[in-house]
This record gives sequence, structure tokens and C-alpha cells, in this order.
Amino acid sequence: MKNTAATGAAPAFKDLLRGHRLRAGLTQDELAEGSGVSVRAISDMERGVARSPQRRTVEAMAGPLSLTDDELTRLREVSKQGRVRAERDPAEPVARVYNASAVLLPPPDIDDLTGRDGELAALVALADELVGGGRRTGHVAVLTGPPGAGKTSLAVRAAHTLAPHFPDHLLFLRLRGMSAEPSDPADVLHLVLRTLGVPAVDVPAELDQRTSLCRALLVDRSALLVLDNAADEAQVRPLLVGGPRCLTLITSRQALVGLVGVSRVGLGLLGEQEAVALLAAIIGEGRVAAQRAAAVELAGLCGRLPLAIRIAGNRLASRPAWPVEHLLGQLRDRRRRLSTLTAGDLDVRTLFDLSYRQLSPDAAVLFRRLSLVPAADFGAGAARALLEARDVELRLEELADASLLQPGTDAGRYQFHDLLSTYATERLAQEEDPGAARRADERLTDWLVRTATEAGRYFEPSERVSPPPAPTPEFADHLGAGRWLAAEAGGWVAAVGKAAARGQHRAVIDLSEAMHWYSEIDGAGSTWHEVFDLAVRSSVALGSLRDEAVHRGFLAWALTKLLGRPQDGEAMAERALEAATASGDLREQGWSRLYLLSSRLAGAGSPDHERVLDEVIALFTEAGYRTGLSVAHSIRGAHLLAEGKLDAAAEQLELCVGHFREVRRGGAPTPVDDSNHAYSLVRSARVLAARSATAEAVHRCGEALTLFRGLGVLMGQAEALCLTADLLRGGDDAGARTALTEAAALYARLGNPLHEAAALADLAALSEQDAAKSCRERALSLTVALPQTEATVELRRRLTAELSPGGSRHGVDAAREVSP
Repeated sequence: MKNTAATGAAPAFKDLLRGHRLRAGLTQDELAEGSGVSVRAISDMERGVARSPQRRTVEAMAGPLSLTDDELTRLREVSKQGRVRAERDPAEPVARVYNASAVLLPPPDIDDLTGRDGELAALVALADELVGGGRRTGHVAVLTGPPGAGKTSLAVRAAHTLAPHFPDHLLFLRLRGMSAEPSDPADVLHLVLRTLGVPAVDVPAELDQRTSLCRALLVDRSALLVLDNAADEAQVRPLLVGGPRCLTLITSRQALVGLVGVSRVGLGLLGEQEAVALLAAIIGEGRVAAQRAAAVELAGLCGRLPLAIRIAGNRLASRPAWPVEHLLGQLRDRRRRLSTLTAGDLDVRTLFDLSYRQLSPDAAVLFRRLSLVPAADFGAGAARALLEARDVELRLEELADASLLQPGTDAGRYQFHDLLSTYATERLAQEEDPGAARRADERLTDWLVRTATEAGRYFEPSERVSPPPAPTPEFADHLGAGRWLAAEAGGWVAAVGKAAARGQHRAVIDLSEAMHWYSEIDGAGSTWHEVFDLAVRSSVALGSLRDEAVHRGFLAWALTKLLGRPQDGEAMAERALEAATASGDLREQGWSRLYLLSSRLAGAGSPDHERVLDEVIALFTEAGYRTGLSVAHSIRGAHLLAEGKLDAAAEQLELCVGHFREVRRGGAPTPVDDSNHAYSLVRSARVLAARSATAEAVHRCGEALTLFRGLGVLMGQAEALCLTADLLRGGDDAGARTALTEAAALYARLGNPLHEAAALADLAALSEQDAAKSCRERALSLTVALPQTEATVELRRRLTAELSPGGSRHGVDAAREVSP
């Protein structure tokens, strides 16, 4: 019997045709479209049903298959012969032909691959481990990332870079995972086996047999296999055929979490400098250098996604007369952004379409509706409000596995890439019924406002929390509530604005009132200004004088305490007092007087503060309001201290400290109880310092700082640190510098430029010359935009004098206001 492998007998036409098609990377549909031959006819030829196609049919397929003249001649000859197969004795072994240098070349490398040095180094390290041998298994690395992140580009660069590590074989295989017809693993293995020298007649019919044969051929070979654009684990597993000296690189938009024992290389977005460098590589360094700010903005509007930057760069490169600003004008319009990011056959929207079409129906609905979330990131709670499905966590994971969502920095949080968010918005408008989309948005808004209100209640004084807030799926105590409020801040702040616009005024008011005490613990001044201002407007809309008084008071506090605008705070507090008086509410009459006093003391001063505090204490006493009384006594103690009446100040403050220690001994203090306790400790520490009991004063500051840190009260921490620095100055300057450095950073986080500038000025007085100059320059720059209050003018004068030639390194300490 003849051995077909040894004699080179002609393979069947069906095998030749299929081999040429797979080599060309074409599906039967694509070959039919390119040749004009029907899909049915191609299928029949490949299955051996049609053994002798006509000459014109063969020639029609030659172009799409990229056949050489010799290959076309060979295909014509075989087509004439029908099915040709040499007979052999089944018992006679096949003489396998091993091709010792089989190659399926990757595409050409690109010169401007940017920002992937770290990822490439990780792949080189894996290859280096294989060079010496001694491993039981090879390495498999999965490259994942959102559409357009450059996974294939990195794989191509890696293939060219690592080829010398693997002298036997380099096999770059396109799996077409995002196409309507992903590559069949059996077809891929057929191509691999043929490339490795196995005759077509000896390629096994069964998938597992092909996998086994590939493994046998590669067991002692040094090979690099690249599986580009994998669809899923089921497609990939039969293709993991590498031996101990083989490296397999897989690119996929799917996370392929079902694969075990693999290394994972995630491709994130480019950094700003890397994104601009990629743009410069495309349009030229000079053009970018001349328009640097525009180039940075363009990279940002492209979401720092490599493909989007490449498309934008190609458009600019093909239009050299365009300034970068011209394209920016189109990209700034979010509705036109995806349409703008098209250049020739490169299209961001089409790339996103491929991933979107792979989603399950529920995941697709969730993807669209997540574009309604008004925050940078979100969790399962928001997703449940939008989808109303029990398995929403699984759908979120499906979106993350498909690289259509990015996992956030905290567990259970997710975020959109900017361009994918724009794409989701498009899909929502095009595919969702407007009524369904509106109802989903309303559910999300209601959930955010309701949950934020429930969270805020955990921070009210103990005398107001009755009954305690009920646990929710999001949190069960004040620590969880605080974490939720911080994580969802962008969402619930935007949601309360939507609620106000929809006329849900009572919901806005309830949220604002629940947030009052929490606002002393966390959040930026601008946030609370927005929330409290909305509540004022809602109170006026409802005609509720009591609510108007409450929220004008809150707004006055935010203007004065958080934003450093005491004149505006005073004006708002006066209107709060008018509303409180008209409403007849005793508590709010007391609070509005305190807010007015605080604003005046922070501005020009208030000579009648004793009378005002008498009125406040009388009102709170009549109302039976213990929390308010403790706050008023604490403020009175601070003022008595400022007047040098140390014994009277100590008496008032010890009343407050004693009250809050009693609450703590009772075992049920709320966060605001501890906050007021801490502020009372700070004020009593000032009295102790004035009595030269410095060690005891530092100890009380430490107690206060512990409470503030446990609560996360940034303003209180900063105040306690500044006082600690004052107490340590001259005895422990290093400790004082540490305290002031932290305090200045806290004031910066709070968006309070006046207090930040004062802390920096004090820090300068304790620093070496260069550091002192830097602190003073920064502090002076902060005062430029501040209102012209007495404190601001004095601080600016001091800083200017100290920065002038011959100015003192150690200026006079800035006076610090004491506010309630």
C-alpha cells in the first residue's frame, strides 16, 4: 500500500479549499460575498458533496482567498479529479511530517504603540521564565481591556518582540470572537496541524483528537501561540495546546474568568502624558507642542482610549490645515462625539456594537440604563433600581467581564469609560421606550434620595433618633451609612437636584434636614451649599416658614464655616431669623440667632454676643432642647475665654464636657453627640492653655482628635490640630509642623481657603527659609479670591510683609476665629 503522507498524493478538493479559506481568515459567508459563489455551494464543496466544481467557480474564489498562481493551478487540477484519495492499509502507520519552523505570521508591528511598556515587560518576563526549561507547564497570559484599548496591538508587538525566545514556532491565530461566526476551535486546530506539517488526510475528525495531536507535536517544542480576539472559555480551552516551553497569549474583551492557572494582564486607559504622546506620534511633535492645552483636552475627550486617539489623530493628520481646536469643537458635543470618532474603516461605535451584541437581554437593558446614573461610579443598589431584577449582580459582572464596565477601586463598585457611557446613552435613546426610560430614571432618583435620607438619620443627636433608623440592604449602622454617603455622593447630590426640579419638595427638605449633622462630619462646602440652597427653595415653594428657617440657617452655616463667606452667611442668617420668628418655632429661633452670631463674629464682630447667647439659652431651655443647650454653653465658654474670664469659661465648658461624658457612659452616643463632645473638649483645651496647664490641654486635644478621626470630621480634626500646634510651639516644633501640615491639607480637602491660608502662614513661621517662602506664597495666592473681611485683610498684610525683602521669617501668628 502507498503512504499518502510519504508520497505526497493529492489531498481532496474539500480539504484544499477549507485550508485556503482558514488561512485567509474568512468565514464561508465572507468568501461567498467576495467571490459571488453561494454559501450553499461553498458548504457543499467543503463537505465533499460537490467534488468537481467548474473552472469559473474555482477562479471566482481565487481573489478573496489570495491564491498564488501555483495554488490556483493546483486547485484547478484537483477540482477536475473529483475526490482523490490514495488507498492505504489502515494498519500501516502514517509517516508524520514535523515542520520544524512552522509559522503563521502576525500582522506588521506599529511604530507608535504607546503607554504599554509595563504590560510588555510582564510578557517578556513570562517568556524569560520558559527559556531555561525545567517547567512542567508553559505559560498562558490573558490580555483584557475595553474595546479599543489596544489588546491586539500589544499582542502583535509581543509576538514580534518575543519571536527570538521561541525558535521553533510562531503561530498567530485569529479567533474572530466578536464576529457573528467566531472561529470553530476544530477549524483553528486543523489550520495549526496543517501548519505543523500534518497532511490533511491525517488530521483527526474529532476536536479532542486534534487537541491531543497538537499537544503531542508541541510537547518538546519552543513555541509562541497568540490567540487573538477570543470569544469565550469554551472556544479557548481546546486551543491551549502548548507544552512546557510554550507561551500562549490570549486577547479578549471577555475576562475569561473560567480559565485557571493563567496570568492576567489588564490594559487600562492611557495616562494623560501617554495619550498626548500617542497623538504627537500621529500628527507630529511640533503640532502638539504648539497646541498643548488643546491636545490634552482632545486626549481627555477621547477618554484616553488608544483607538479613539488614533482615529482623532488620523483625522487631524489627513487635514494638516486644521488646528486641534477645530476637532475639539466637534468632540465637545457629547451627542456628536462617537460620530466624530470615525476615520476611514476605523470607527469607535462599530467596535462598541460588537461587544454590545454579545450581551444577554437583561444585561443589555442594564447597560443602556446605567447611562442614567448621575455619578462617576455606582453599585448594585443603583442597578437594582434601574433593572428591578433579582440577579442584577450577575448582570453587572457580565458587563464587567465583557469590558463594557470597569471595576471600581472599591469592591462592588463599577464605572463607565466616558465613551462607553456616551454609547450607552445613544442605545438608550434608540432602543428604549421613552416612558420606560423615564420611569427607570425616576426609580433611580427616588432610591438615591430615600436612601441618603435614611443614611443621614444615623448622624442625628441621640434625643432625636427615635426609633433608630431601620437597616437597609446598603448599611446597618452609622459607619456603613457614612461609607454609603461618601461612595454615592455624586449620585444622591445630583438626585436631590432632580427631585427639586420635579417638584418633590418634601423629599428635598427631608433629605436636607437629615443631612444637617452629617454635614459637620464630611463633605465639601460646595456640596452642602447646593443641598441646603435647594432645600431653601423647596421650603419657599411649599410656603413652610419653619422649614425655611431651618434650611436658611443650615445655608448660613455652610457659607460662614465651610466656604469662608461670613458676610453672605450673615445675610442668610438674618432671613432665617425672620422666618423662625414668624413660624413661632422656639428651637429654630435659637438656632438662627446662633448662626447669625457665628457669621458676625467671623466677619466684623458682634459686641452684643452675651445678650444673644442669653436669648438662645432661654429659648432652648423653654423648648427642653438639651443638645442645643450644650452647644450654646460651649459657645459661651469660648467667648468668655476670649474675654479673659477664665473661671466662667471653664464652668460653661465643663458643663458641656460633663453632659457628653454622661451620654457616652450611657452607651448610646450618636456620631453628632461625639462630634459636639469633641468640640467642647477643644474649647476646654483653650481654657486650660490660657491657665498654663499645657500638658492637660494637649491631652484634651488628643481626646478630641481621637473622636474626630473616629467620626471622620475633617473640620474638627483641622481645628484640633491647629490648637495642638499652638500648644507645642517652642517646645516641640517638629510636632507642631506635623500638626499644621496635616491641618492645611484637611482645609484644602474641605475647600476652605481662609483656614488653609492661616494654617500655611503658621507653618511658615516654623519652617526653614525655602519651605517658609513656599508656604507663604501658597497662602497669599489663596487669599486673592477671598472676601475683604478684617481677618482676610490682616492675613494678606502679614504674608505680604513677610515675603518682602527683609521680612521676618517668623511673623506674628494669625488670629484664629472660634466658631460654633
